[in-house]
Amino acid sequence: MAIEIEYKYLVDKILWNPALASKSYVIRQAYMHSDPSKTIRVRTKGLKGYITIKGKNTGATRAEFEYEIPLNDAVEMIKTFCTDVIEKTRYEVDFAGKCWEVDVFEGNNEGLIVAEIELNSETEAYELPLWVKENVTADMRYANSNLAKHPFNSWKELED
Repeated sequence: MAIEIEYKYLVDKILWNPALASKSYVIRQAYMHSDPSKTIRVRTKGLKGYITIKGKNTGATRAEFEYEIPLNDAVEMIKTFCTDVIEKTRYEVDFAGKCWEVDVFEGNNEGLIVAEIELNSETEAYELPLWVKENVTADMRYANSNLAKHPFNSWKELED
């Protein structure tokens, strides 16, 4: 079984600098199915398409199966089977021997910047870059599947 162990953090907008990235690409993704036990996602990432099935989180760990599909199929699946779309630019940043993925959201999630790090175990040690702030791994509001249904700008306005 494929396993994903991932921690998610908010990013300090003042300290974050896209020039730190070794590469970046535009991501457009939407959900065909999403409930607490599983999500089925379709994504375009640069010039590639993917379909992903993720299981329920247990801490920072969950089952994940991701398969590359033709880009045109991914675009058509999003258009035909999905309603809520997330758009973001992902930056890959190497820091202290680890790859951090920083997502700068657009559209209804504009203003949100999230960094993720994937590890081999939940106890694996890693350093936090200066631009990383609060750990939001357990806060399901920041799950992409939730951001598709309940965008950042809708609930963030209620907190301000």
